[in-house]
Amino acid sequence: MDLQPHQKEALSKLKNGSILWGGVGTGKTRVAIAYYVEHEAPKNIVVITTAKKRDSLDWTREAANYAISQDEDNTYHGVMFVDSWNNIDKWSGQKNCFFIFDEQRLVGSGAWVKAFLKIAKNNDWIMLSATPGDTWLDYIPVFVANGFYKNRTEFKREHVVYAPYAKFPKVDRYLGVQKLNRLREQILVHMPYMKETIRHEKTIYVEHDEVLLENVIKTRWNPYDNKPIRDIAELFMVMRRVVNENTSRLEAVRDVLRRHQRLIVFYNFNYELEILRRLEWSDYTVAEWNGHKHEGIPDTDRWVYLVQYIAGSEAWDCTETDAMLFYSLTYSYKHWEQSHGRIDRMNTPYTHLWYYVLRSRSVVDSAIWRTLKSKKSFNAAYFDQNELKF
Repeated sequence: MDLQPHQKEALSKLKNGSILWGGVGTGKTRVAIAYYVEHEAPKNIVVITTAKKRDSLDWTREAANYAISQDEDNTYHGVMFVDSWNNIDKWSGQKNCFFIFDEQRLVGSGAWVKAFLKIAKNNDWIMLSATPGDTWLDYIPVFVANGFYKNRTEFKREHVVYAPYAKFPKVDRYLGVQKLNRLREQILVHMPYMKETIRHEKTIYVEHDEVLLENVIKTRWNPYDNKPIRDIAELFMVMRRVVNENTSRLEAVRDVLRRHQRLIVFYNFNYELEILRRLEWSDYTVAEWNGHKHEGIPDTDRWVYLVQYIAGSEAWDCTETDAMLFYSLTYSYKHWEQSHGRIDRMNTPYTHLWYYVLRSRSVVDSAIWRTLKSKKSFNAAYFDQNELKF
């Protein structure tokens, strides 16, 4: 398979232990398989990816272009295995294989990180990511896997200073940042690509119940569970529900459907899904991707695809539409950026892509929006509660 210039350049820089950093839709899958063919074949190849990308057979189809199969009798190189991050532990005993970790899912020191480090010790590997790390703590697993540090404790002892008197561990500053930058440069292979698509982001302001929202903030009372609100995290969850349940959001969805006959709708919470299900879809085919339903994109002329951020913001593509609507805002900048990329692909037939953002003028939406625009993830624990005073 022919690679484009930006892909060839990235391929020339890749090595074992690298993170291939490219925006959504830049062709990281193809470059990863090309690297395997050039440097790692005929080892067996194991891809750890999202459940959606595993089930959609994206990796299987791409590998077929290089005569790589999941069938031992029909592969020109090694045998390919594709599995989800949820099953990474079952691969921790493998040796002398080549692993591709699709999307950075290694946070903290949990079971996935432990399995990854076992795999990295006995196998060659690379990682693919559109958003490789928000903080230096995110890089600890790959730094340890590359042998830069013995373990997480050594990294923290050398580089992390925590804020004193904080109620929970909060990083105050990092030490030795010059060294950290140098180490990151050793493993991070950037694959920029000048897209021909043009993104048009349109904010649609919607209403919210100001009286109910003010009452929740002042009384700290949860009207849905009829009990006091415990902490700032629950307060934000209740405020978000007050804001997101307003019927003006459904009216905005109807307006956008008058302009686009095929529309992807991202949402956060189950109660939002229930509201969206109540819409009169009539001539539209409706499908869902969330923690309960894994339906494909409809093969009809008029459709709506309801996607939950966490379940479906990454690792799939759609070139059948030029439009996406965000029913509510996500806390995660990673999910925000990756969800945009689902229709912004190298092979899309569209030049102009339309993104409709439903947003109220409430304090909660405004706070989340400011954080997303600064390319950071929102954390209610860090929110200035003075903004909630009337």
